[in-house]
Amino acid sequence: MVSASERNIIEMFYERLRQFQRRLAEASIDVALITDDDNVYYLTGFYDYLHMEFGRPTILIVPREGEVLLITPTIDLNAAQSAARVDRIAAWNDGMGNEWREELPAVIKRAETIAIEPGHMPPLVRSYVNDLVDREKLTSATPILNQMRMIKSDQELQLARHAGEVATAMMNAGREAIGAGVPEFEVAIATSQAGTRKAADLLATHYDDTDMSPNTHFLQIMASGEDIIKTHHRASTRIMNNGEPVFLCFCGMTNFHRFKLGFDRTFWIGEAPEDQVAVYEVAVASQKAALDALRPGVTAESIHAEYAEVIQGAGYEYPFRCGRATGFSFLEAPQLVTGDTTIIQPGMVLAVDGSVSVERFRAQVGDSFIITEDGWEPLTHHPKSVEEVIL
Repeated sequence: MVSASERNIIEMFYERLRQFQRRLAEASIDVALITDDDNVYYLTGFYDYLHMEFGRPTILIVPREGEVLLITPTIDLNAAQSAARVDRIAAWNDGMGNEWREELPAVIKRAETIAIEPGHMPPLVRSYVNDLVDREKLTSATPILNQMRMIKSDQELQLARHAGEVATAMMNAGREAIGAGVPEFEVAIATSQAGTRKAADLLATHYDDTDMSPNTHFLQIMASGEDIIKTHHRASTRIMNNGEPVFLCFCGMTNFHRFKLGFDRTFWIGEAPEDQVAVYEVAVASQKAALDALRPGVTAESIHAEYAEVIQGAGYEYPFRCGRATGFSFLEAPQLVTGDTTIIQPGMVLAVDGSVSVERFRAQVGDSFIITEDGWEPLTHHPKSVEEVIL
C-alpha cells in the first residue's frame, strides 16, 4: 500500500513532467533530450544508475505532448521500472543492434526544434545527434529547467528542512570529535555516522522509499592547522593540535533524499590566535551583511555586493561568490555573485557564506536558507560567535 507521503513524491515527478511539457510547447520546442543526471532525477525520480561517464548513456526523451520515453541500459532496467515515472522505458544492451541509438532517429527526424543540454550531454551522444540533425534545429533546454528548478515545491521544501536536520547532526558530531591528538579522518567518520543515522531516522519516520539510501555522500571536506587555506581539502591522517584552526564543510555530504545544502564552520582547538580571530570576525560580519540584505525582490548580485563591501572595507581582497542556490544539484541558479541579476523570490533555497582568506589562514561560515514571503527561514543551525567555536 502506498502511503500519503509516497504518493506526494510520485505526484511531484508527474507534475514536473507535465509542467516541462507545457514549457516546451510555449517555447515552440518539439522534443527535449535530457542527459544530465540531476535533471533526469528531477523529472522522473530515476537516479544513480545512469552510468553516463562509463559510456552507457541514459536519455530521457520528453516531447511537447505525448509519450515520455526513457532510454537506459538493460543492466538498470529493474531499477528504472521501479523508480522512473515515465510512459515507456526502452532498454538497450551492449553490442546488440544500435544500442541506445535505436529509438533516437525516429524521435529526432520528425522534430523541427530539438532541445538538448549542451553542457551536460555526453560527447558520444552529442556527436550522434549532430550527425542526425542540422544544428540550426538544436536549442538549449537548460534555461527552461533552471527556471523550473529555481522555485521549490512544498515537497522539496520539506526535503530541504530534513536535509538541514541531517547537516546539523553532522556538524554537531564533527564538533564533538575535534580535539588535540585526534586525526582528521576520525572527525569524518563521526560526521558520516551521525548524518547517516539522522537520515535513516527521517526516512523511516516520514518516507516510505526503502530504496533511498540514508548514507552520507561525498568525502568530508575539512582542513586543520596549516592546511586551513586549502578550501576543499579532504579529511586526512593529519593529527590535530591545540591552538589550531579546523574547518568543516558539508556542502557535498548534505544530500538527504538527493536534496543538497551548503553548511560550514571554522573552529579552534583550545585557543584562537588574535590575528585569526580578527579575520574570522570579518567573515561572520560579511555573512550577516548578506543576510540583512537577503529578501524577495532584490537581485542576486546585490547580496554579493553587501557581503563584498564588508570584506573589502576591512582591507581584504575581493571575495569569491557569496553563495548559490541548491536543490537536487550542488549548484543551481541563481548564484549570489556579480553579474547575476536574477530577482530573489520566495521558494528559493540559497546557501549564503561569509569568508575571508589571507596568506596563512582562511575563515568561512555558511548556512542555507529558504526564501520566505518577507525574508528567510534558516535550514542549518550552529553557533558562530568566537567564544562558541573555540573547543
